[in-house]
Amino acid sequence: MYDPAVLSTIHRKRFKTEPTVFCAPGRVNLIGEHTDYAEGFVMPAAINYATLAAISPRTDGKIVLFSENYGEEVSYEASSLPNGPRGHWSDYPMGVLSILSGEGQTIPGFSMSLWGDVPVAAGLSSSAALEVATAFAVTSLTGVTYPGPVMAKLCQRSENEFVGASSGIMDQFISVNGKEDHALLLDCRDLSFKLAPIPHNVALVIANTMVKHSIAGGDYTTRRAEAEAACAIINGHRGGVPFLRDATLEDLEKWGHEMEPKSLMRAKHIISENLRTVAACDALMNGDMKTLGRLMAEAHWSYSKDFEASCVEADVMVQLAQDLPGLIGARLTGGGFGGCTINLVEQDKAEEFTRLLGERYEKKMGIKPDIFICHASGGARKIG
Repeated sequence: MYDPAVLSTIHRKRFKTEPTVFCAPGRVNLIGEHTDYAEGFVMPAAINYATLAAISPRTDGKIVLFSENYGEEVSYEASSLPNGPRGHWSDYPMGVLSILSGEGQTIPGFSMSLWGDVPVAAGLSSSAALEVATAFAVTSLTGVTYPGPVMAKLCQRSENEFVGASSGIMDQFISVNGKEDHALLLDCRDLSFKLAPIPHNVALVIANTMVKHSIAGGDYTTRRAEAEAACAIINGHRGGVPFLRDATLEDLEKWGHEMEPKSLMRAKHIISENLRTVAACDALMNGDMKTLGRLMAEAHWSYSKDFEASCVEADVMVQLAQDLPGLIGARLTGGGFGGCTINLVEQDKAEEFTRLLGERYEKKMGIKPDIFICHASGGARKIG
């Protein structure tokens, strides 16, 4: 991770004042894709790639944001916050300010320097890390504190209502509430959760296909609408099914013929993925890595074939990993349509696995992938 002392120095030189630094991690989802907005289950882990926010108050009523990654500074008036996005990286922090203002907080002037090493558009929640880091930094100035689940919901709203991406709660929730060396099974209905320890001899190997994705794009929105259309048909027959969380595979057998083919496929993925995710948590808590690996494989092909949210590159990346030494399980992670695969790998074989997978993928696809050996991190926090 980038040294927070370096970001403090950058901030100090630019703004001539000492900042306070906050950190919010990205995440990798071990299993449970496109189940969160169906009020289902997900099982992410925070990772040791993060966004850092260095903040200090101003007296001139301005909000000045500097991104070290983009090498760009932008300025806004604290008394006149924008009410919509401009298609710019600053939409994410400004969206958080808009939501906090709507909650009755008076947003003061401040300077904030940002840096992140969460790969952008790779399905590892760089946007949520930026939102959560901003929220923690700004509320440190306003003096208003929120419980973790509430903070996560506020950051989710900034992405839904301001940025315009119809994402669920998972990304912001794990960034706020993650725990070192644990995955987190989240019930997206009531935001209850339980922690499942990741064995010390298991590494999280994240392989970037180098295919960019954007959850603000049309594919994500279309898939969600197709799933909700299937849910509406089931609910029309037996009631009590406001979300696919409440539906069963038997419901699809009874009424799937009334659905558009794509809607039926989306619903099949989400309903079966909920079952797999709960079973995967049980397997992890019982140390049953073989079952966990099988569930991850089933989840990937459901995601690819029924939800049609994979891509050639991701399918190839998963296939190439299958006979490599140390693999426990592999699947596409994140919002889909590109991004990264998550590979659970025996720790002592992680370096060899990473080298071989990179070589195979580059030979097959002509693309050199970025591959990271990670571990589960703690959630958002003040540094120092």
